[in-house]
Amino acid sequence: MKRVAIFGNAGGGKSTLARQLAAITKLPLHVIDKLQFKDGGAAVPHDVYLELHRELLARETWIIDGYGDTVTVWERRGLADTLVHIDLPLPIHYWRVTKRLIKGLTADPEGWPKDSPLWSSTIASYRVIPGCHRYLTPRYRQLVAEMAASKRVAHLTSPREVTAFLNSVRSEYFPG
Repeated sequence: MKRVAIFGNAGGGKSTLARQLAAITKLPLHVIDKLQFKDGGAAVPHDVYLELHRELLARETWIIDGYGDTVTVWERRGLADTLVHIDLPLPIHYWRVTKRLIKGLTADPEGWPKDSPLWSSTIASYRVIPGCHRYLTPRYRQLVAEMAASKRVAHLTSPREVTAFLNSVRSEYFPG
């Protein structure tokens, strides 16, 4: 495990899993939102984002958390040796976005650019969830099924499976 792409719908726990995986493996963690947005939530020019993303993919090791855009998300999945798809039931995604909003009232969500606009980001997440579920999730499922023969793949469909995945990686890195 040297290059890990973590993906899935909003509120699935991608960032939490990415932080935990980085702590276990000591691989460098990169959050797409921090490449795409400045502190305060202003978007980075798209050509700047694309250059930062290209530089990131050229590195020998990484864990990348997030979406970005259609082109870069598929590009990174092609270069990753490990694909982690978080594919939880929709109510969990909605609940976790809501929980992030509540927690964000007292502190910036972990992994977000500083002073990101919490309310508008939450509304955007609520809007993204059904479309992602309808259009991207089936493509993600197909991707992980096709890539299972050539890459390490984790298709995680419950919080329990997320925990089991982390435990299996932990035992791989710290046997005995």
